[in-house]
Amino acid sequence: MKPDWLSDPKVWRTEVLAGLVVALALIPESISFSIIAGVDPAVGLFASFTMAVVISVVGGRRAMISAATGAVALVIAPLNREHGFGYLIAAVILAGVFQVILGSLGVARLMRFVPRSVMVGFVNALAILIFMAQVPEMSDVPWAVYPLIVGGLALMVFFPKITTVVPAPLVSIVILTLITVAAGIAVPTVRDKGTLPSSLPMPSLPDVPFTLGTLAIIAPYAFAMALVGLMESLMTAKLVDDITDTHSNKTRESIGQGIANIVTGLVGGMGGCAMIGQTMINVKVSGARTRLSTFLAGSFLMVLCVVFGPVVSDIPMAALIAVMIMVSFATFDWHSVAPKTLRRMPAGEISVMVVTVVAVVVTHNLAIGVVIGSITAMVIFAKRVAHLAEVTAMTHPDGATVVYRVTGELFFASSNDLVGRFHDATDPDKVIIDLSAAHIWDASSVAALDAIETKYAQRGKSVEITGLNDPSADLHGKLTGELAGSH
Repeated sequence: MKPDWLSDPKVWRTEVLAGLVVALALIPESISFSIIAGVDPAVGLFASFTMAVVISVVGGRRAMISAATGAVALVIAPLNREHGFGYLIAAVILAGVFQVILGSLGVARLMRFVPRSVMVGFVNALAILIFMAQVPEMSDVPWAVYPLIVGGLALMVFFPKITTVVPAPLVSIVILTLITVAAGIAVPTVRDKGTLPSSLPMPSLPDVPFTLGTLAIIAPYAFAMALVGLMESLMTAKLVDDITDTHSNKTRESIGQGIANIVTGLVGGMGGCAMIGQTMINVKVSGARTRLSTFLAGSFLMVLCVVFGPVVSDIPMAALIAVMIMVSFATFDWHSVAPKTLRRMPAGEISVMVVTVVAVVVTHNLAIGVVIGSITAMVIFAKRVAHLAEVTAMTHPDGATVVYRVTGELFFASSNDLVGRFHDATDPDKVIIDLSAAHIWDASSVAALDAIETKYAQRGKSVEITGLNDPSADLHGKLTGELAGSH
């Protein structure tokens, strides 16, 4: 079957234009993310080129853009600062290996367990970190930088109202560069951050000792990068699925991200993942739907850099800072902090979002924030469900039997106070526990039921448990009487 873009010239035009727009938008972002990571602009540009080209072939979500990203840059910046560039590259390759392993193990399915409030917290924290990374670039600079930043932001806000054919960030960068060059304004430029590539990247192994010591240094960073990369990629894939109303293969995407990062590391790129912002430009703004747009975005990017390298070097940093401020504003989920939303949201959901954001901003590590946020969400959920177990007692008319009806979910959090609901001292000799409206989930609940039986048995009273559904009966049958000593 021929791909759409071969048979339909209209699709072909859409994809080529979308690829070009994304490539142009990727240049400033890749350079900015290189600066966040503390590496040469070439490193971010190579990463965006190889990530996009490789993922367009091996990825599981068509039209999604992968490149050097802020999330990954933030995770590996400390490693580069403390140990140097070789270790950063080694970590990128290892992160790719981790992603291939995690993808093969089906980690994509685990994404179901990351609650929406953690996702929102992740996105908001990412926006805050991207903004915070711009603050040092705005201190101790010539005064001319500030009006340039304001001008750049104004252009990006108002230019789309005139036309959206050309990406506003690009227009803003071109105009600000022309102004600074023509007027000879002395402000920091991209050239001050390092040289741009003048040729295509060549594969090589990272310059680090291949020892266990090296592994111990890079493994935590590589694992954090693998997790953050997969999370952002799978989240973006889900977003594209919703927008285009199509399905994508998340496991293939996870493994593809790993392959792309391995290739990127081998050519000296800083690694990356799917980009929410660029993917939105590609899919929502430009209307791209196929792998061609992703492939071309990477290819155009490399051509632009190699051909226009000297021009790109003249871009004032103020223009890139403005683009990143715009990216952080666009990334932040403003709806999630609107008073109307906050009034309606359950307190638990809001606190999970806040915990995620605070954890990320304090540790500067997105992976830690997501883990802490998910754990908080699970604790809140367990507390909420724990109150759902109810016990009602009915004494038989003859007074010789009491029936306790238990309803709800019995698990470690709800079964703890179960024992206290039974009155073994005052009850008649025959006790029936009716569990037809309950479900036993774990050993704690079986142990609690055993403890109840033991208390009655010590007073010479008999207990009969009835109404267990099949899974509960199965678990109870396996564990009852085996858990003595657990109280």
